[in-house]
Amino acid sequence: MRQTCSVFQPPPARPNRWRHRRMKEKGVQPVRPWMEKPVFISATSGTFEAYVPPEGDGKVSATLAAGAKQKFEFLEKKGKSMMAIRKIRQFDEDFDPKVFAEEAQQIYVDMHKALADFDKVKLHQMVTERAFPMVTNQVRNKTLRWQFVSSLEPPRVVHARCTDVISKENIFAQVTVRFHTKQTLAVYDRFGRLQHGSEVVAKDVLEYVVFEKHVANTYGVWRIHDKIIPDWMPPRQPSYKTYKAEEQTPEETEVAVVEEKEQKVAETAVA
Repeated sequence: MRQTCSVFQPPPARPNRWRHRRMKEKGVQPVRPWMEKPVFISATSGTFEAYVPPEGDGKVSATLAAGAKQKFEFLEKKGKSMMAIRKIRQFDEDFDPKVFAEEAQQIYVDMHKALADFDKVKLHQMVTERAFPMVTNQVRNKTLRWQFVSSLEPPRVVHARCTDVISKENIFAQVTVRFHTKQTLAVYDRFGRLQHGSEVVAKDVLEYVVFEKHVANTYGVWRIHDKIIPDWMPPRQPSYKTYKAEEQTPEETEVAVVEEKEQKVAETAVA
């Protein structure tokens, strides 16, 4: 006798009214059917109330008139920053701008080392989701040689701001740190040719780096969020690009040689 395999049929689902009746007997309120999907915001989309560096910063002495004016303008803008620092201390009681400046410099150095090694795991721990594509732009198929030499001036906090996202309790903090350092940078293309910088010549670098932290989150950490480039800063040295040299046929080579000879004869006749 031929046997037929039976298809498993699940038991019929009990209607919702039976479940609601059982919950009502136990005194449990029915669960509301949520249709929304949870969203987690780990970083903001930009820099709010960005710091405006004074012109000539790092070159003007504090004893001159221009340097004294910069100090006075810095003290005027210090009020809002102190209020923001007070807001940060509501979530982190041990926050100290002087201590944080040293920690920020260590994050800055570790981030550049991770970028040279192209360690994505460490980069995500040290930069925000907004800064990651900007940091890793045009880095693929390249070799970076970066070294931190020394600090020309101690790092210091020059700007601090706080803002809320969606709700008043969801607070994000941004702190701008001024770095005046001496470092070396060399960028090589995939063929090993030098494109930018030098491994021997150290240069003075003045940067204003924005660090961000989700202070409302218990497990929030300070990460690099943005870099402020003032208008008065000189343009960066362009990189040398690598091109592919196409092979020419013997006929094209002969034509090019003939054209070059004719051009030399014409120049000689004119002279």
